[in-house]
Amino acid sequence: MNSLFIKYKSVIKFILTFLLVYALLSVVNKLYLQYSHGSKFYPDYMTNLVSLQIETLLNSFGYQTQVVPHPAEPSMKLILNGKYLARIIEGCNAISVVILFLSFIVAFSGKLKTTFFYILSGSVLIYAVNLLRIVILTLGLYHYPEYSDVLHTVIFPGIIYGMVFLLWIFWVNRFSKLNKNNA
Repeated sequence: MNSLFIKYKSVIKFILTFLLVYALLSVVNKLYLQYSHGSKFYPDYMTNLVSLQIETLLNSFGYQTQVVPHPAEPSMKLILNGKYLARIIEGCNAISVVILFLSFIVAFSGKLKTTFFYILSGSVLIYAVNLLRIVILTLGLYHYPEYSDVLHTVIFPGIIYGMVFLLWIFWVNRFSKLNKNNA
């Protein structure tokens, strides 16, 4: 048994670190959501911010866009050219995706400075791509409503999670300590 632990020590360390960081950040996010209830930024600050940025981006493309608080649930209603198209919920703000990304990078950490800057730049990239993803999804829903299911459940989650996967692969191959140990 002890030889198995020694043999798979790096795998066990990765799994435990990943789970610990993921659980800790998920609890912090849950507390953030719990305590942001009733704040002036409905439904929470990050979802509100994403909603306003989506509104600004769509307006800059020449669409008449409004985001307004949903009266029946914690979300923002997205209205494009007078047509209610979608809800922007907490899951649309990319925080859970950033938590997943960050947990993996920490579990496969490299040098402290490199790890910090990769997490920072990767998180900003995820956030920006998520905004573009929502804008493109909104335009797809507006112009091609018959494809709403495949757009929302297959293509656009694939874009954001596919990008996170590529960021992980790049990290492991270029910067993680694991790669240095096996070189």
